[in-house]
Amino acid sequence: MKIAVAGTGYVGLVAGVCFAEKGHDVTCVDVDENKIKLMESGVSPIFEEGLEELMRKNNATGRLHYTTDYQSAYRNAEAIFIGVGTPEQPDGSANLSYIATVSRQIAESVENDCLVVVKSTVPVGTNDKVEQFIRDFLKRDVKIEVASNPEFLAQGSAVHDTLHAARIIIGTESREAEEKLRKIYEPFGLPIVSVNRRSAEMIKYACNDFLALKISYMNDIANLCELVGADIDAVAEGMSYDARIGARFLNAGVGYGGSCFPKDTKALKYLARQHGYTLRTVEAAVDVNAEQKTKLFQKASNRMITFQNLKVAVLGLAFKAGTDDLREAPSLDNVQLLLEGGAEVCAYDPAASEHFRQRFPEGPAQKGSIRYAASPQEALEGADICFIFTEWDEIRNLPPSVFREKMQIPLVYDGRNLYNVAAMKEAGIEYYSIGR
Repeated sequence: MKIAVAGTGYVGLVAGVCFAEKGHDVTCVDVDENKIKLMESGVSPIFEEGLEELMRKNNATGRLHYTTDYQSAYRNAEAIFIGVGTPEQPDGSANLSYIATVSRQIAESVENDCLVVVKSTVPVGTNDKVEQFIRDFLKRDVKIEVASNPEFLAQGSAVHDTLHAARIIIGTESREAEEKLRKIYEPFGLPIVSVNRRSAEMIKYACNDFLALKISYMNDIANLCELVGADIDAVAEGMSYDARIGARFLNAGVGYGGSCFPKDTKALKYLARQHGYTLRTVEAAVDVNAEQKTKLFQKASNRMITFQNLKVAVLGLAFKAGTDDLREAPSLDNVQLLLEGGAEVCAYDPAASEHFRQRFPEGPAQKGSIRYAASPQEALEGADICFIFTEWDEIRNLPPSVFREKMQIPLVYDGRNLYNVAAMKEAGIEYYSIGR
């Protein structure tokens, strides 16, 4: 099928590449010419395992194309997938301006009957508005239907999650739209759950917010474990055997980040309040996560007299391993506090350092300073204190002895519980983690 995909971020690009991999003729549309040239050369603008290999493969087959010319891409497309961002606004609501821009472009460009599919995460009822908006601005006498098809990929495993999804959610208002979406996804050989549009929109929020709840719950329990002398790792292991709970998302730490959980919890909270309802569980998850991000910094502040002129190693900058994404990453808040406190920060991340450098350039800041290391060992050299914010294998696999050998003062604050408490103590390291 001839498919156009609007937006080449995590949602749009991964979807487009995977559609091409399954035999569809796909054109990915973006406003950034430099980005288009990069993708045409087989280079992915995002750090995602397996994505570049599939891009190069499908570029070569001629099934995958990239353009800034949305008119040519949308003109004769049988289906147009919208995968642009819906960033959080100051009040917590979703910014739908990019959705509106693409909808207007579609309305002014399509020359044949077309199914428009919204993959972006949008508030319940948005697809109804998109359909009406497109019909309001249509330039030609064609039939347009809008469907909801939320994505459930995780950054770091987005390609695998798309090709081997647990299920495909499609939300439609007609049999014709449903059958067209089923045909598009038929080559994937995955279970399809067909519901109405508003239910599909709500499924996306309900899933993400449930996982965010689970993370905040475990962090809340971890904080209590510290107070009563229990071990959160042991508690999580005991919980994991209960099939009703499952083993995933039980790791305590410094909170969730990324492009989904923070934005989607606030958006659902906002949506509920718009309708006169309070989602007390979701609001609690948001509050717990906000406090959890700087929990280790507060611990360190209680331990130290000052951060002024202290050499601080920061291991891990991305919000999670497997991605270079810094959105809502705990490292952002903590590094800002360290620099304001006058610390000399040396940071390491195998993927996100360049993005972090754009926000925190090397050299002296207002009070402290920051530089970037090429390895964890380099970051640790001569450090007085170490903070760990991302669970990269390069960090996880460091033997405890490295901290003792490299650091001036072997003082470690681990926000991802990567190391065995007894092993760190035996190595002569003053070690603090979450819930242990």
